[in-house]
Amino acid sequence: MHLQYKNTNKSIQTVSKTARHAGPHLHNTLELIYMLDGTLELGVGQELYHMETGDIGIVFPDIIHHYQVFGNDPHKIYCVNLAADRLGVFSEELQNFAPVCPVIPGKNLGEEISYALFRMMITGENEFLILQAYLQIVLARCLPLLDLDEKSKVGSSDLIYQTVAYISRHFRENITLDKMAKKLCVSKYAVSRVFSGTFHSNFNQYLNDARIRYACAQLENTQDSIIEICLDSGFESQRTFNRAFKERYRMSPSQYRKKSAISQLSI
Repeated sequence: MHLQYKNTNKSIQTVSKTARHAGPHLHNTLELIYMLDGTLELGVGQELYHMETGDIGIVFPDIIHHYQVFGNDPHKIYCVNLAADRLGVFSEELQNFAPVCPVIPGKNLGEEISYALFRMMITGENEFLILQAYLQIVLARCLPLLDLDEKSKVGSSDLIYQTVAYISRHFRENITLDKMAKKLCVSKYAVSRVFSGTFHSNFNQYLNDARIRYACAQLENTQDSIIEICLDSGFESQRTFNRAFKERYRMSPSQYRKKSAISQLSI
Protein backbone atom coordinates (compact mmCIF):
# COMPACT_ATOMS: atom_id res chain seq x y z
CA MET A 1 0.00 0.00 0.00
CA HIS A 2 1.70 3.17 -1.15
CA LEU A 3 0.50 6.02 1.02
CA GLN A 4 0.90 9.74 0.97
CA TYR A 5 -0.73 11.01 4.12
CA LYS A 6 -1.82 14.53 4.79
CA ASN A 7 -1.18 14.74 8.51
CA THR A 8 -4.14 16.84 9.56
CA ASN A 9 -5.22 15.70 13.01
CA LYS A 10 -6.69 12.62 14.63
CA SER A 11 -10.25 13.45 13.60
CA ILE A 12 -9.74 13.40 9.83
CA GLN A 13 -7.09 11.85 7.63
CA THR A 14 -6.74 11.95 3.86
CA VAL A 15 -4.50 9.77 1.75
CA SER A 16 -3.67 9.18 -1.90
CA LYS A 17 -2.50 5.62 -2.46
CA THR A 18 -2.13 2.70 -4.76
CA ALA A 19 -4.55 0.17 -3.31
CA ARG A 20 -3.67 -3.45 -2.66
CA HIS A 21 -5.35 -6.52 -1.24
CA ALA A 22 -6.44 -5.98 2.37
CA GLY A 23 -8.13 -8.64 4.48
CA PRO A 24 -11.37 -8.16 6.42
CA HIS A 25 -11.07 -5.41 9.02
CA LEU A 26 -13.11 -2.65 10.61
CA HIS A 27 -12.63 0.64 12.42
CA ASN A 28 -14.83 3.23 14.08
CA THR A 29 -14.24 5.86 11.40
CA LEU A 30 -16.22 6.67 8.30
CA GLU A 31 -14.17 5.73 5.23
CA LEU A 32 -14.67 7.31 1.82
CA ILE A 33 -12.89 5.82 -1.22
CA TYR A 34 -12.74 7.83 -4.45
CA MET A 35 -11.42 5.86 -7.44
CA LEU A 36 -8.85 8.05 -9.18
CA ASP A 37 -7.63 5.56 -11.78
CA GLY A 38 -8.17 1.88 -12.53
CA THR A 39 -10.43 -0.54 -10.70
CA LEU A 40 -10.98 -1.93 -7.21
CA GLU A 41 -13.20 -4.57 -5.62
CA LEU A 42 -14.65 -3.29 -2.35
CA GLY A 43 -15.84 -6.13 -0.15
CA VAL A 44 -18.49 -5.70 2.55
CA GLY A 45 -19.51 -8.84 4.40
CA GLN A 46 -19.64 -11.63 1.84
CA GLU A 47 -20.23 -9.33 -1.15
CA LEU A 48 -17.80 -7.69 -3.59
CA TYR A 49 -18.66 -4.35 -5.22
CA HIS A 50 -16.79 -3.32 -8.35
CA MET A 51 -15.37 0.22 -8.52
CA GLU A 52 -14.11 2.02 -11.61
CA THR A 53 -12.52 5.41 -12.21
CA GLY A 54 -14.76 8.17 -10.85
CA ASP A 55 -16.80 5.93 -8.53
CA ILE A 56 -17.15 6.57 -4.78
CA GLY A 57 -17.34 3.92 -2.08
CA ILE A 58 -18.54 4.79 1.43
CA VAL A 59 -17.91 2.44 4.36
CA PHE A 60 -19.84 3.36 7.50
CA PRO A 61 -18.19 3.03 10.94
CA ASP A 62 -17.80 -0.48 12.41
CA ILE A 63 -18.61 -2.30 9.18
CA ILE A 64 -16.35 -5.21 8.20
CA HIS A 65 -14.80 -4.55 4.80
CA HIS A 66 -11.86 -5.56 2.64
CA TYR A 67 -10.22 -4.75 -0.70
CA GLN A 68 -9.16 -6.84 -3.67
CA VAL A 69 -7.25 -5.74 -6.75
CA PHE A 70 -6.85 -7.67 -9.98
CA GLY A 71 -4.90 -7.24 -13.18
CA ASN A 72 -2.42 -4.53 -14.08
CA ASP A 73 -4.67 -1.52 -13.48
CA PRO A 74 -3.03 1.32 -11.50
CA HIS A 75 -5.59 0.97 -8.64
CA LYS A 76 -5.09 4.57 -7.50
CA ILE A 77 -7.54 5.89 -4.91
CA TYR A 78 -8.10 8.93 -2.72
CA CYS A 79 -9.20 7.85 0.74
CA VAL A 80 -10.66 9.86 3.62
CA ASN A 81 -11.23 8.68 7.18
CA LEU A 82 -13.38 10.73 9.55
CA ALA A 83 -13.56 9.93 13.27
CA ALA A 84 -16.92 8.88 14.70
CA ASP A 85 -17.07 11.92 17.00
CA ARG A 86 -16.86 14.27 13.98
CA LEU A 87 -19.78 12.91 11.97
CA GLY A 88 -21.92 15.92 12.88
CA VAL A 89 -25.53 15.93 11.70
CA PHE A 90 -24.98 12.55 10.03
CA SER A 91 -23.89 10.82 13.24
CA GLU A 92 -27.11 8.93 14.03
CA GLU A 93 -27.62 7.80 10.45
CA LEU A 94 -24.03 6.61 10.02
CA GLN A 95 -23.93 4.82 13.37
CA ASN A 96 -27.24 2.96 13.05
CA PHE A 97 -27.46 2.19 9.34
CA ALA A 98 -25.27 0.95 6.51
CA PRO A 99 -25.52 0.98 2.69
CA VAL A 100 -26.99 -2.07 1.02
CA CYS A 101 -24.54 -1.25 -1.78
CA PRO A 102 -21.67 1.03 -0.70
CA VAL A 103 -20.60 2.14 -4.21
CA ILE A 104 -21.99 5.16 -6.09
CA PRO A 105 -21.14 5.19 -9.83
CA GLY A 106 -19.29 8.26 -11.03
CA LYS A 107 -22.04 9.02 -13.56
CA ASN A 108 -24.43 9.63 -10.65
CA LEU A 109 -22.24 12.22 -8.96
CA GLY A 110 -23.11 15.83 -9.51
CA GLU A 111 -20.73 18.71 -10.14
CA GLU A 112 -20.92 19.81 -6.50
CA ILE A 113 -19.54 16.47 -5.28
CA SER A 114 -16.76 16.47 -7.86
CA TYR A 115 -15.79 20.03 -6.97
CA ALA A 116 -15.77 19.30 -3.22
CA LEU A 117 -13.54 16.24 -3.75
CA PHE A 118 -11.18 18.27 -5.94
CA ARG A 119 -10.92 20.99 -3.29
CA MET A 120 -10.22 18.37 -0.61
CA MET A 121 -7.37 16.88 -2.65
CA ILE A 122 -5.61 20.24 -2.98
CA THR A 123 -6.36 21.55 0.51
CA GLY A 124 -3.33 22.18 2.72
CA GLU A 125 -2.41 19.49 5.20
CA ASN A 126 -3.17 21.62 8.27
CA GLU A 127 -6.51 22.98 7.08
CA PHE A 128 -8.59 20.20 8.62
CA LEU A 129 -11.63 22.41 9.25
CA ILE A 130 -11.82 23.13 5.52
CA LEU A 131 -11.41 19.42 4.76
CA GLN A 132 -14.26 18.61 7.12
CA ALA A 133 -16.47 21.27 5.57
CA TYR A 134 -15.99 19.87 2.06
CA LEU A 135 -16.51 16.33 3.35
CA GLN A 136 -19.83 17.41 4.88
CA ILE A 137 -20.88 18.61 1.42
CA VAL A 138 -19.90 15.26 -0.10
CA LEU A 139 -21.86 13.34 2.55
CA ALA A 140 -24.91 15.60 2.23
CA ARG A 141 -25.04 14.88 -1.52
CA CYS A 142 -23.98 11.21 -1.45
CA LEU A 143 -26.04 9.75 1.41
CA PRO A 144 -29.40 10.32 -0.35
CA LEU A 145 -28.01 8.27 -3.27
CA LEU A 146 -27.50 5.21 -1.02
CA ASP A 147 -30.12 2.61 -0.12
CA LEU A 148 -29.69 2.19 3.65
CA ASP A 149 -30.67 -0.64 5.94
CA GLU A 150 -30.23 -1.36 9.64
CA LYS A 151 -26.55 -1.98 10.36
CA SER A 152 -27.31 -5.35 11.98
CA LYS A 153 -28.69 -6.61 8.64
CA VAL A 154 -25.64 -5.58 6.59
CA GLY A 155 -22.32 -7.41 6.74
CA SER A 156 -21.60 -10.52 8.76
CA SER A 157 -22.78 -12.67 11.65
CA ASP A 158 -22.17 -11.73 15.26
CA LEU A 159 -19.26 -14.16 15.67
CA ILE A 160 -17.53 -12.92 12.52
CA TYR A 161 -17.97 -9.34 13.68
CA GLN A 162 -16.70 -10.13 17.17
CA THR A 163 -13.68 -11.96 15.75
CA VAL A 164 -12.67 -9.11 13.45
CA ALA A 165 -13.36 -6.49 16.11
CA TYR A 166 -11.28 -8.32 18.72
CA ILE A 167 -8.23 -8.64 16.47
CA SER A 168 -8.62 -5.06 15.21
CA ARG A 169 -8.40 -3.84 18.82
CA HIS A 170 -5.79 -6.25 20.18
CA PHE A 171 -3.45 -7.27 17.32
CA ARG A 172 -0.58 -5.28 18.85
CA GLU A 173 -0.84 -7.37 22.02
CA ASN A 174 0.27 -10.93 22.76
CA ILE A 175 -2.95 -12.72 21.81
CA THR A 176 -3.63 -16.36 20.95
CA LEU A 177 -6.56 -18.29 19.52
CA ASP A 178 -7.30 -19.74 22.97
CA LYS A 179 -7.25 -16.32 24.65
CA MET A 180 -9.53 -14.81 22.05
CA ALA A 181 -12.00 -17.72 22.19
CA LYS A 182 -12.24 -17.37 25.98
CA LYS A 183 -12.82 -13.62 25.72
CA LEU A 184 -15.58 -14.20 23.16
CA CYS A 185 -17.05 -17.04 25.26
CA VAL A 186 -16.96 -19.55 22.40
CA SER A 187 -14.89 -22.62 21.61
CA LYS A 188 -11.63 -22.19 19.73
CA TYR A 189 -12.99 -24.60 17.11
CA ALA A 190 -15.88 -22.23 16.38
CA VAL A 191 -13.42 -19.34 15.94
CA SER A 192 -11.18 -21.51 13.75
CA ARG A 193 -14.13 -22.17 11.45
CA VAL A 194 -14.62 -18.42 11.04
CA PHE A 195 -11.05 -18.05 9.78
CA SER A 196 -11.11 -21.09 7.49
CA GLY A 197 -14.65 -20.66 6.19
CA THR A 198 -14.93 -16.87 5.94
CA PHE A 199 -11.39 -15.52 5.70
CA HIS A 200 -9.79 -18.56 4.02
CA SER A 201 -6.82 -18.40 6.37
CA ASN A 202 -5.89 -19.50 9.86
CA PHE A 203 -5.66 -17.43 13.03
CA ASN A 204 -1.91 -16.78 12.82
CA GLN A 205 -2.07 -15.76 9.15
CA TYR A 206 -4.90 -13.33 9.81
CA LEU A 207 -3.19 -11.90 12.90
CA ASN A 208 0.11 -11.42 11.04
CA ASP A 209 -1.75 -9.75 8.17
CA ALA A 210 -3.28 -7.20 10.58
CA ARG A 211 0.13 -6.55 12.13
CA ILE A 212 1.84 -6.17 8.76
CA ARG A 213 -0.82 -3.73 7.51
CA TYR A 214 -0.13 -1.59 10.55
CA ALA A 215 3.64 -1.93 10.10
CA CYS A 216 3.38 -0.83 6.46
CA ALA A 217 1.68 2.41 7.45
CA GLN A 218 4.42 3.01 10.04
CA LEU A 219 7.18 2.30 7.52
CA GLU A 220 5.63 4.70 5.02
CA ASN A 221 4.68 7.55 7.33
CA THR A 222 7.13 7.62 10.23
CA GLN A 223 10.87 7.71 10.76
CA ASP A 224 10.70 5.04 13.48
CA SER A 225 13.36 2.35 13.33
CA ILE A 226 12.54 -1.12 11.98
CA ILE A 227 12.82 -2.67 15.43
CA GLU A 228 10.52 -0.03 16.96
CA ILE A 229 7.92 -0.69 14.26
CA CYS A 230 8.34 -4.43 14.67
CA LEU A 231 7.62 -4.37 18.41
CA ASP A 232 4.91 -1.70 18.13
CA SER A 233 3.08 -3.88 15.58
CA GLY A 234 2.91 -6.82 17.97
CA PHE A 235 5.74 -9.04 16.72
CA GLU A 236 7.89 -10.71 19.35
CA SER A 237 11.18 -10.31 17.45
CA GLN A 238 12.59 -8.64 14.38
CA ARG A 239 13.45 -12.05 12.96
CA THR A 240 9.78 -13.10 13.08
CA PHE A 241 8.74 -9.74 11.64
CA ASN A 242 11.21 -9.94 8.75
CA ARG A 243 10.16 -13.49 7.89
CA ALA A 244 6.43 -12.67 7.88
CA PHE A 245 7.04 -9.48 5.91
CA LYS A 246 9.13 -11.23 3.24
CA GLU A 247 6.52 -13.97 2.88
CA ARG A 248 3.92 -11.28 2.15
CA TYR A 249 5.88 -8.79 0.02
CA ARG A 250 8.94 -10.70 -1.20
CA MET A 251 11.15 -7.94 0.19
CA SER A 252 12.49 -6.77 3.54
CA PRO A 253 10.84 -3.98 5.58
CA SER A 254 13.73 -1.62 4.77
CA GLN A 255 13.40 -2.34 1.04
CA TYR A 256 9.65 -1.72 1.30
CA ARG A 257 10.27 1.65 2.97
CA LYS A 258 12.64 2.73 0.18
CA LYS A 259 10.23 1.57 -2.55
CA SER A 260 7.34 3.36 -0.86
CA ALA A 261 9.28 6.64 -0.70
CA ILE A 262 9.89 6.43 -4.45
CA SER A 263 6.26 5.49 -5.19
CA GLN A 264 4.90 8.43 -3.19
CA LEU A 265 6.69 10.82 -5.50
CA SER A 266 4.87 9.38 -8.51
CA ILE A 267 1.29 9.70 -7.16
